[in-house]
Amino acid sequence: MTRKKPVVGVIGGGHLLEDKFPAQRVTERNLRAVAEAADALPLMFAAAPDITDAGALLDAVDGIMLTGARANVHPARFGQPADPRHEPYDPDRDALALALVEACVDRGVPLLGVCRGFQEMNVAYGGSLHPEIRELPGRLNHRAPRLDNGELHPDHDVLFGDRHDVRLTPGGAFAKLYGVDTIRVNSLHGQGILDPGARIVVEGVAEDGTIEAIRIADAPGFALGVQWHAEYDAARNPINRTLFAAFGDALRRGP
Repeated sequence: MTRKKPVVGVIGGGHLLEDKFPAQRVTERNLRAVAEAADALPLMFAAAPDITDAGALLDAVDGIMLTGARANVHPARFGQPADPRHEPYDPDRDALALALVEACVDRGVPLLGVCRGFQEMNVAYGGSLHPEIRELPGRLNHRAPRLDNGELHPDHDVLFGDRHDVRLTPGGAFAKLYGVDTIRVNSLHGQGILDPGARIVVEGVAEDGTIEAIRIADAPGFALGVQWHAEYDAARNPINRTLFAAFGDALRRGP
């Protein structure tokens, strides 16, 4: 008998198709990472609470992946004013994702947050974000590499290439997972964690002090988040493959 693959709900993100039609999307890299590195079946769900009921969703899947996205988490979620310079925002995704973080943890449903998803995990527990980490004193530019004309670099090996080290907390979940004290990762974000939330345990920090890896304290199940784009080349990149394989193992163990 063929073993049933666990099912992972992969959050979408709202956008306007042809600037007219509301739609949901997720990059294929996220779906492939779940399928190839976690050995699970990825199913995208709408990032809109009036479409997706969080409880019904968690009844139907074995785990949740909160992906990266173009839109920033709306600053009203952590007590700051909106700023047109930091748009776009996706308030529907904010509403659903923040509720899902707590629901996953309460139920022990495996949860993996990547980039925006990592930031959502922090905000769900009362943490704050900074819209442009590179503007803080002593910080690196964590944004994606661009050409001189401002366009994103066309070579994905450059775009998603390793950019900086992450020092892992000795004895922490990530240090145990990787068996080393430092890893090297890509970097394609502007927004980042400023103040960790009440249940957020910092597990990894970049050389400039930017928080890169977290877990949720006292979560009964897998509840890890990373700032880097771990979905990139997850079937071959050893850092990303190890993270998704651990997520897959948690899916098969169940809550």
